[in-house]
Amino acid sequence: MDNPPTIERAREQLQALFGFREFRGRQAEVVGRVLAGQSTLAVMPTGAGKSLTYQLPATMLDGTCVVISPLIALMHDQLRAARANGIRAGTLTSQDADWRETIDAYRTGALDLLYVAPERASQPGFRDLLASARVALFAVDEAHCVSEWGHDFRPDYRQLGPLMDLFTEVPRLALTATADARTRADILAQLGIAADGLVVAGFDRPNIRYALRHRDNPVRQITALMAAHPGPGIVYVPTRKKAEDLADKLAMATRRRVLPYHAGLEPEVRSANQAAFVASEDMVMVATVAFGMGIDKPDVRFVAHAGIPKSIEAYYQETGRAGRDGDPSEALLLWGAGDFAMARQRLAELPPERQAGERARLDALAMLVETPGCRRAVLLRHFGEDPPESCGNCDNCLEAPGVTDATETARKLLSAVYRTGQSYGLGHLQKVLTGASDERIIQRGHDRLSVYGIVGADEARLLQPLVRALQARGSLVANEHGGLALAGDARAILKGERSVEIVLPPKGKRKTAKEGNPVGDPLFDALRELRRQLALEAQVPPYVIFHDATLREMARARPSSLDELGEIGGVGARKLDAYGEYFLDVILRH
Repeated sequence: MDNPPTIERAREQLQALFGFREFRGRQAEVVGRVLAGQSTLAVMPTGAGKSLTYQLPATMLDGTCVVISPLIALMHDQLRAARANGIRAGTLTSQDADWRETIDAYRTGALDLLYVAPERASQPGFRDLLASARVALFAVDEAHCVSEWGHDFRPDYRQLGPLMDLFTEVPRLALTATADARTRADILAQLGIAADGLVVAGFDRPNIRYALRHRDNPVRQITALMAAHPGPGIVYVPTRKKAEDLADKLAMATRRRVLPYHAGLEPEVRSANQAAFVASEDMVMVATVAFGMGIDKPDVRFVAHAGIPKSIEAYYQETGRAGRDGDPSEALLLWGAGDFAMARQRLAELPPERQAGERARLDALAMLVETPGCRRAVLLRHFGEDPPESCGNCDNCLEAPGVTDATETARKLLSAVYRTGQSYGLGHLQKVLTGASDERIIQRGHDRLSVYGIVGADEARLLQPLVRALQARGSLVANEHGGLALAGDARAILKGERSVEIVLPPKGKRKTAKEGNPVGDPLFDALRELRRQLALEAQVPPYVIFHDATLREMARARPSSLDELGEIGGVGARKLDAYGEYFLDVILRH
């Protein structure tokens, strides 16, 4: 590339387009590589501004940046945001009626950005279209989908390498928030990016408070979370039926708008529910994991899981949908021992070559659930980082749980499981171990076993959390009737070769993250109301106008002129021209 644009020029463009004076994190490094024509894999946490690393260069390079993105909803969200900042952008999807105009704009060089799905990108006709004009950059979003080791592998992504190979002079930018070392190496190989093109910006999302609790009453537990967070939220559930059932119960309990989302809904209902969520400032969506990747919504204040996710990678990506705007947010995971039992049963259904890897992922998730230490540290170590021992913003750091050595109790419990034939649930085993006088026990002769009555009242209180812990780590598994059987390292525990420590939850209520919005500030409320009205008129989500953080800075700084308003972070030239007078008028009236 002859005389590529400089990073200094990029900083000027950053201020003009997006209203920011400086890059965040390692954005400048990635943008600099793109401007220099160097192919790059950027691993950046959700909310770190990945899209800016190709949107900004796209306005400075000669030609069009072609963005491969997995979901139509995500492309349309990013299209609205790009156009609001004055970037010339278009999408080619099955839902676009203006596809002819978009193709003409590409061919005449009138597009900075062209968004397409991987399925379209692999078609011969699309290759011919690309060859009809100048391509400045290929940007591959959600790049972990290209790797069979990634948690969301998509075969169509494998066709992107051969497509890009046809354009040898065009640099490649791959972007992901969730890729461990093995997945990163595979992405580099599949997309033909040199190893020295890897930029890892870190995985920490310090504004998210992580909390993991045993699931006892999910409606009550999530209702409490919603009460602490009046802003938008997402609740993930494992099945379609639970999505609809929990949505109804939460709506009834809270009087908030709560809607379901899953693949079984009629397409028009699913689209309407998603559109309502994107536009809302307080709605809650209860959804299966079919929902989320296509949502570029910055103001989600909480993400809750009503059961365990597939892996730590999936958990990190799903919780990462909270707080993309950098404001305080919360991620709550409610789990039960049965979640792990079912997940371990499903491992047997996988191809043999995948079982070891998936078992390791499940074990890592169990470690996150059962740790008495910092949750964030477990997450970050999983992705190869070396975090401090305490983050100060997870449930365990804010209120340390008790930890007790339950090895002897575990040996008694496992012995009882074995001696009763590995077919009884916890209720029966508790009765045997505590020496209860029960007709069923006597009929089966379990009152004559050596384990009958060997657990006292104080020790009996450990049995329930102990069973959960042993199931989470795979030492116990449940059959289809709920009976417990030995597995994993159970025999090593019985022989005294392994110890068992369990976490005892704190007796008081866990602390909950507080909303980041000002309380009782009439100017902030007025600015939000103006934003809501402008969004309705423009038929865009409110955050496309301005983020909450921008409104807060307006309320704090109280600018008295358009020049001063233009100094507020997030107020670029296009938005200042479109909305500046309206917001300045509200500020001056207060």
